[in-house]
Amino acid sequence: MKIALRVAKLLACLALAAAGAAWAQNPAANYPNKPVRWIVPFPPGASNDLIARLIGQKLTDAWGQQFVIDNRAGAGGSVGAETVARAAPDGHTLLLSNPGPSVNNVLMRKNPLYRINDFTPAVWIGYAPLIIVANPSFPPKNGKELVDYAKANPGKVNWGSSGPGSSLHIGLAVFQAATGIDVVHVPYKGAAPALTDVVGGQINLMYTTTVTGEAQIKAGRIKVLGVADAKRTPVLPEVQTLAEQGIRNAEANVWFGMSAPAGTPRSIIDKLNREVNRVLDLADVRQRLDQLGLVVAGGTSEKFDAFIKSEAGRLAKLIKIGAVQVE
Repeated sequence: MKIALRVAKLLACLALAAAGAAWAQNPAANYPNKPVRWIVPFPPGASNDLIARLIGQKLTDAWGQQFVIDNRAGAGGSVGAETVARAAPDGHTLLLSNPGPSVNNVLMRKNPLYRINDFTPAVWIGYAPLIIVANPSFPPKNGKELVDYAKANPGKVNWGSSGPGSSLHIGLAVFQAATGIDVVHVPYKGAAPALTDVVGGQINLMYTTTVTGEAQIKAGRIKVLGVADAKRTPVLPEVQTLAEQGIRNAEANVWFGMSAPAGTPRSIIDKLNREVNRVLDLADVRQRLDQLGLVVAGGTSEKFDAFIKSEAGRLAKLIKIGAVQVE
């Protein structure tokens, strides 16, 4: 009997060792083996949140493990991003990557809570051009009239954003550099609360995306003054780009992706990349993203990594010329 027990324990140990060796060779073989927390570093209701929930549900359906969308707002996205940077690199805590927490907050702070290389890019989901939206009572009807109005009323126009260092804040900085206007920047803890105040008239206007502003635009609670992209968005084909209105060098967008903590096994990154790319090709997902005005990117993790580095270089140039201040 004792010999049988010893043999059983030995076999169990060998099985565990074999399982451990298999995991070491291919950590993705049994991934995910518990719920995955996908942290969105902004409040519910805005573009980051909507995109994560759409894709997260498809991943839940495919893998049978819940992709829990965890909204961790604060400090322009830094609170949520730091949570991911400090998480175990096993693929069960992910970040909805966005320019604010992924690049801007890192380069704009003298003592950032984390670094760009604290994350491993998994896949670039896509980007959405920024649009200028205003309360219907705000006098300007387009971007050109906005510039004229702001110059005639320096320091009296209130322009909201989703927080210091956010893509909406950087978009404003680019617009000011291109036009020379003087406006009051009003930072919020996300795009959704800022948009609420534009609708309510507490602030005049803000940059946002068609993803975030869709419902309010359709309801006529806000008006769109211009599109900050090289071409018009199919979602609002009647709205001119800023370039069409004579405002040059003011292009700005917000991009979205999925990243994991640095050190996450390559096989898990590859598995996430393949599955998200598959989801992005689904007809119903593509249709919904098109409706929201998102330009789908997809591609390899290397493609996303190169894009993030190029965005960091672009911001560094803005900081160098003084268009954006380092805190």
